[in-house]
Amino acid sequence: MRIVSGIQPTGNLHLGNYLGAIRNWVSMQDDATANGGECLYFLADLHAISMPHTPADLSANTREMVAALVACGVDPDRSVLFNQAQVPQHAEMQWLLNGTARMGWLNRMTQWKDKAGKNREGQSVALFTYPVLQAADVLIYQATHVPVGEDQKQHLELARDIAQKFNNDFCAEDAPLFTLPAPFIPPEAARIMSLRDGSSKMSKSDPSDMSRINMTDDADTIMQKVKKAKTDPEPLPADKDGLEGRPEAKNLVSIYAVMAGTRVEDVLAQFGGQGFGSFKPALGELLVEKLSPINARFVELRQDKDALDAILKKGAEKARALAIPTLEKTYEALGLVRG
Repeated sequence: MRIVSGIQPTGNLHLGNYLGAIRNWVSMQDDATANGGECLYFLADLHAISMPHTPADLSANTREMVAALVACGVDPDRSVLFNQAQVPQHAEMQWLLNGTARMGWLNRMTQWKDKAGKNREGQSVALFTYPVLQAADVLIYQATHVPVGEDQKQHLELARDIAQKFNNDFCAEDAPLFTLPAPFIPPEAARIMSLRDGSSKMSKSDPSDMSRINMTDDADTIMQKVKKAKTDPEPLPADKDGLEGRPEAKNLVSIYAVMAGTRVEDVLAQFGGQGFGSFKPALGELLVEKLSPINARFVELRQDKDALDAILKKGAEKARALAIPTLEKTYEALGLVRG
């Protein structure tokens, strides 16, 4: 098993990022290495330039994401952790696969329609073609499995279509070049909502810092944010059905359950009938207990630019060694003369 997954380098990481994605990477790493497989995790900085961006922020966010991943448990000695820009084979492979990808396939991509909106003519070519780069990201490593959520299933199908067409067009029937990656459905990621509005996802774009638990928040700040989180006047119910129509209560109970590694029903069995005056301090203490070690490691790492660059360089060297053989075979299959 070879798992390949990428993540956009965004700054201001929060509890939603950790519980929604990063924790799954750590779990996959542990499971794969225990069973003789390997994981390649990359910072998708080439994808980031498909939209308007600030260069200095992209550099800083890339390093910050590395710090967060390592602090949360991604081990650069057990996984291959790198950023795309240091492995130029990704971009080379995208160009080679552009000859196989079809305009009609890309036009059907839902995310292209959503992100481009009504101003398609004003969007970058990179925004239109980035699903081909996503295909290159996984096909170049002969990935057997790619973690996908609902929003990425279509892109993985595109990668499989490109791989299948390339194999049919340029390879012998009994000697396909590309592995068709299978979807890997991780355990359902926790959907963490805003502390100020239980109907909206926790987000770094929310203007209120009180709406989220940041990975850089210290213990006092975490406790303050939890105590000031929006709630309703009713006590916690005794069963899960009682949370319906109470988005803020449901969010806080769900956060407690995920952080404690238990079920919502078990949380309500413990706290049902109690008010938020007693539940919030318990939730705050749990968050501080679980996040403080991660926070301390994250804050330490993000200040050490040399250490972060060394992690990326080491990972990129491993990634290039894995990518080059498939890239060379792709040039050869296409009949391109290489000196």
